Amino acid sequence: MALIEFRGVSRSYGQGEAEVKALDSVDLTVGTGEFVAIMGPSGSGKSTAMNIIGCLDRPSGGQYLFEGTPVEHLTPDARALLRRHYLGFVFQGFNLLARTSALENVELPLIYKGLPRAQRMARAREALARVGLAGREGHHPSQLSGGQQQRVAIARALAGDPSVILADEPTGNLDSQRSHEIMLLLQQLNRDEGITVVMVTHEPDIAAYAKRLVVFTDGHIVEDRPQPELSL
Repeated sequence: MALIEFRGVSRSYGQGEAEVKALDSVDLTVGTGEFVAIMGPSGSGKSTAMNIIGCLDRPSGGQYLFEGTPVEHLTPDARALLRRHYLGFVFQGFNLLARTSALENVELPLIYKGLPRAQRMARAREALARVGLAGREGHHPSQLSGGQQQRVAIARALAGDPSVILADEPTGNLDSQRSHEIMLLLQQLNRDEGITVVMVTHEPDIAAYAKRLVVFTDGHIVEDRPQPELSL
Protein backbone atom coordinates (compact mmCIF):
# COMPACT_ATOMS: atom_id res chain seq x y z
CA MET A 1 0.00 0.00 0.00
CA ALA A 2 1.26 3.48 -0.87
CA LEU A 3 1.99 5.85 2.01
CA ILE A 4 0.86 8.92 0.03
CA GLU A 5 -1.36 8.72 -3.03
CA PHE A 6 -3.02 11.32 -5.26
CA ARG A 7 -5.73 9.99 -7.55
CA GLY A 8 -6.71 12.63 -10.08
CA VAL A 9 -6.21 15.43 -7.55
CA SER A 10 -7.23 18.91 -8.68
CA ARG A 11 -7.16 22.19 -6.78
CA SER A 12 -8.75 25.38 -8.05
CA TYR A 13 -8.95 28.85 -6.52
CA GLY A 14 -11.53 31.49 -7.44
CA GLN A 15 -14.54 31.10 -9.73
CA GLY A 16 -15.55 31.85 -13.29
CA GLU A 17 -13.07 33.88 -15.28
CA ALA A 18 -10.99 34.40 -12.14
CA GLU A 19 -10.56 30.66 -11.54
CA VAL A 20 -6.98 29.45 -11.29
CA LYS A 21 -6.31 25.71 -11.49
CA ALA A 22 -3.25 25.07 -9.35
CA LEU A 23 -3.43 21.28 -9.82
CA ASP A 24 -5.12 19.52 -12.71
CA SER A 25 -5.96 15.80 -12.26
CA VAL A 26 -2.60 14.86 -10.73
CA ASP A 27 -1.69 11.23 -10.02
CA LEU A 28 1.19 10.74 -7.60
CA THR A 29 2.32 7.90 -5.36
CA VAL A 30 4.99 8.04 -2.64
CA GLY A 31 6.01 4.81 -0.95
CA THR A 32 7.29 4.31 2.57
CA GLY A 33 10.98 5.13 2.86
CA GLU A 34 11.26 7.23 -0.29
CA PHE A 35 13.11 10.55 -0.54
CA VAL A 36 11.31 12.65 -3.16
CA ALA A 37 12.28 16.11 -4.39
CA ILE A 38 9.50 18.20 -5.96
CA MET A 39 10.53 20.97 -8.34
CA GLY A 40 8.84 23.42 -10.69
CA PRO A 41 8.62 27.13 -11.46
CA SER A 42 6.47 29.53 -9.44
CA GLY A 43 2.81 28.75 -10.01
CA SER A 44 3.55 25.19 -11.15
CA GLY A 45 1.51 23.55 -8.37
CA LYS A 46 4.37 22.14 -6.31
CA SER A 47 3.52 24.11 -3.15
CA THR A 48 -0.19 23.33 -3.52
CA ALA A 49 0.67 19.63 -3.74
CA MET A 50 2.81 19.91 -0.61
CA ASN A 51 0.03 21.73 1.27
CA ILE A 52 -2.45 18.98 0.38
CA ILE A 53 -0.01 16.26 1.45
CA GLY A 54 0.47 18.13 4.74
CA CYS A 55 -3.32 18.43 5.31
CA LEU A 56 -3.02 22.21 5.18
CA ASP A 57 -5.29 22.34 2.12
CA ARG A 58 -7.90 20.07 0.52
CA PRO A 59 -8.39 18.99 -3.10
CA SER A 60 -11.20 20.48 -5.16
CA GLY A 61 -11.47 17.13 -6.94
CA GLY A 62 -9.98 13.66 -6.89
CA GLN A 63 -8.71 11.72 -3.89
CA TYR A 64 -5.78 12.10 -1.49
CA LEU A 65 -5.10 8.91 0.46
CA PHE A 66 -2.71 8.58 3.39
CA GLU A 67 -1.98 4.92 4.19
CA GLY A 68 -5.12 4.08 2.22
CA THR A 69 -7.40 6.49 4.11
CA PRO A 70 -9.18 9.15 2.01
CA VAL A 71 -8.03 12.34 3.72
CA GLU A 72 -10.57 14.66 2.08
CA HIS A 73 -13.36 12.89 3.97
CA LEU A 74 -11.76 13.42 7.38
CA THR A 75 -13.10 16.04 9.75
CA PRO A 76 -10.85 19.04 10.54
CA ASP A 77 -10.05 17.49 13.93
CA ALA A 78 -9.11 14.18 12.31
CA ARG A 79 -6.85 15.95 9.80
CA ALA A 80 -5.20 17.81 12.69
CA LEU A 81 -4.56 14.47 14.42
CA LEU A 82 -3.03 13.08 11.22
CA ARG A 83 -0.68 16.07 11.04
CA ARG A 84 0.19 15.77 14.70
CA HIS A 85 0.95 12.05 14.75
CA TYR A 86 2.28 11.25 11.26
CA LEU A 87 3.77 14.39 9.70
CA GLY A 88 6.78 16.50 10.59
CA PHE A 89 7.24 19.92 8.97
CA VAL A 90 10.48 21.74 8.16
CA PHE A 91 10.24 25.24 6.66
CA GLN A 92 12.62 27.63 4.95
CA GLY A 93 12.24 30.21 7.73
CA PHE A 94 12.91 27.79 10.65
CA ASN A 95 9.80 29.10 12.51
CA LEU A 96 11.48 28.94 15.91
CA LEU A 97 10.26 30.92 18.91
CA ALA A 98 12.93 33.54 19.59
CA ARG A 99 12.54 33.75 23.37
CA THR A 100 12.62 30.01 24.06
CA SER A 101 15.52 27.59 24.15
CA ALA A 102 16.28 24.93 21.57
CA LEU A 103 14.93 22.30 23.97
CA GLU A 104 11.69 24.23 24.51
CA ASN A 105 11.24 24.77 20.77
CA VAL A 106 11.57 21.04 20.13
CA GLU A 107 9.32 20.22 23.08
CA LEU A 108 6.48 22.47 21.92
CA PRO A 109 4.63 20.09 19.54
CA LEU A 110 4.76 17.37 22.19
CA ILE A 111 2.66 19.55 24.47
CA TYR A 112 -0.18 19.25 21.94
CA LYS A 113 0.22 15.48 22.09
CA GLY A 114 -0.50 15.63 25.81
CA LEU A 115 2.78 14.02 26.91
CA PRO A 116 3.96 14.51 30.51
CA ARG A 117 6.71 17.11 30.92
CA ALA A 118 9.45 14.61 31.82
CA GLN A 119 8.68 12.53 28.73
CA ARG A 120 8.55 15.64 26.54
CA MET A 121 11.95 16.81 27.72
CA ALA A 122 13.51 13.38 27.26
CA ARG A 123 12.20 13.10 23.69
CA ALA A 124 13.29 16.67 22.90
CA ARG A 125 16.81 15.98 24.18
CA GLU A 126 16.97 12.77 22.15
CA ALA A 127 15.81 14.57 19.00
CA LEU A 128 18.44 17.31 19.43
CA ALA A 129 21.11 14.65 19.89
CA ARG A 130 19.96 12.94 16.67
CA VAL A 131 20.64 16.13 14.70
CA GLY A 132 24.03 16.75 16.32
CA LEU A 133 23.00 19.42 18.84
CA ALA A 134 23.59 17.64 22.14
CA GLY A 135 24.89 20.27 24.55
CA ARG A 136 23.02 23.11 22.82
CA GLU A 137 19.68 22.49 24.50
CA GLY A 138 19.74 25.77 26.44
CA HIS A 139 20.73 27.99 23.50
CA HIS A 140 18.22 30.42 22.07
CA PRO A 141 17.86 30.85 18.27
CA SER A 142 19.89 34.08 18.34
CA GLN A 143 22.80 32.10 19.80
CA LEU A 144 22.75 29.55 16.97
CA SER A 145 23.88 29.72 13.35
CA GLY A 146 21.36 29.37 10.54
CA GLY A 147 22.35 25.76 10.00
CA GLN A 148 21.97 25.02 13.71
CA GLN A 149 18.56 26.70 13.77
CA GLN A 150 17.43 24.48 10.90
CA ARG A 151 18.73 21.46 12.83
CA VAL A 152 16.54 22.54 15.75
CA ALA A 153 13.60 22.76 13.35
CA ILE A 154 14.35 19.23 12.08
CA ALA A 155 14.64 17.99 15.66
CA ARG A 156 11.23 19.54 16.38
CA ALA A 157 9.80 17.60 13.43
CA LEU A 158 11.49 14.39 14.61
CA ALA A 159 10.33 14.66 18.21
CA GLY A 160 6.80 13.67 17.22
CA ASP A 161 8.12 10.43 15.65
CA PRO A 162 6.62 11.18 12.20
CA SER A 163 6.19 8.77 9.30
CA VAL A 164 6.93 11.61 6.87
CA ILE A 165 9.05 14.76 6.97
CA LEU A 166 7.71 17.48 4.67
CA ALA A 167 10.51 19.93 3.92
CA ASP A 168 9.58 23.18 2.15
CA GLU A 169 12.72 24.86 0.76
CA PRO A 170 14.70 23.64 3.82
CA THR A 171 17.96 25.22 2.63
CA GLY A 172 16.50 28.44 1.22
CA ASN A 173 18.02 30.63 3.96
CA LEU A 174 21.38 28.84 4.21
CA ASP A 175 24.76 29.18 2.53
CA SER A 176 26.11 26.33 0.42
CA GLN A 177 28.08 24.65 3.23
CA ARG A 178 25.18 24.72 5.71
CA SER A 179 22.84 23.56 2.93
CA HIS A 180 25.08 20.57 2.29
CA GLU A 181 25.08 19.70 6.00
CA ILE A 182 21.28 19.88 6.23
CA MET A 183 20.84 17.71 3.14
CA LEU A 184 23.26 15.11 4.48
CA LEU A 185 21.21 15.05 7.68
CA LEU A 186 17.96 14.50 5.77
CA GLN A 187 19.65 11.76 3.74
CA GLN A 188 20.82 10.08 6.94
CA LEU A 189 17.36 10.21 8.52
CA ASN A 190 15.90 8.71 5.36
CA ARG A 191 18.55 6.04 4.84
CA ASP A 192 19.30 4.99 8.42
CA GLU A 193 15.92 5.52 10.09
CA GLY A 194 13.59 4.88 7.17
CA ILE A 195 11.78 8.21 7.46
CA THR A 196 9.99 9.20 4.25
CA VAL A 197 11.07 12.66 3.06
CA VAL A 198 9.13 14.83 0.61
CA MET A 199 10.94 18.06 -0.18
CA VAL A 200 10.04 21.10 -2.28
CA THR A 201 13.00 22.98 -3.70
CA HIS A 202 13.81 25.23 -6.65
CA GLU A 203 17.52 24.37 -6.56
CA PRO A 204 18.68 21.46 -8.78
CA ASP A 205 21.79 20.88 -6.63
CA ILE A 206 19.57 20.40 -3.57
CA ALA A 207 17.10 18.17 -5.43
CA ALA A 208 20.07 15.97 -6.38
CA TYR A 209 20.25 14.66 -2.81
CA ALA A 210 16.87 12.92 -3.23
CA LYS A 211 16.33 9.46 -4.69
CA ARG A 212 13.49 10.60 -6.94
CA LEU A 213 12.63 13.79 -8.79
CA VAL A 214 9.07 14.98 -9.55
CA VAL A 215 8.68 18.12 -11.68
CA PHE A 216 5.48 20.17 -11.89
CA THR A 217 4.52 22.61 -14.64
CA ASP A 218 1.14 24.37 -14.92
CA GLY A 219 -0.55 22.05 -12.45
CA HIS A 220 0.68 18.85 -14.10
CA ILE A 221 3.51 16.44 -13.39
CA VAL A 222 5.78 16.61 -16.44
CA GLU A 223 8.63 14.47 -15.10
CA ASP A 224 8.83 11.71 -12.49
CA ARG A 225 12.00 9.67 -12.38
CA PRO A 226 14.48 8.03 -10.03
CA GLN A 227 17.88 9.63 -9.81
CA PRO A 228 21.27 8.59 -8.48
CA GLU A 229 21.38 9.97 -4.95
CA LEU A 230 24.40 12.05 -3.98
CA SER A 231 26.53 9.96 -1.68
CA LEU A 232 27.13 10.83 1.97
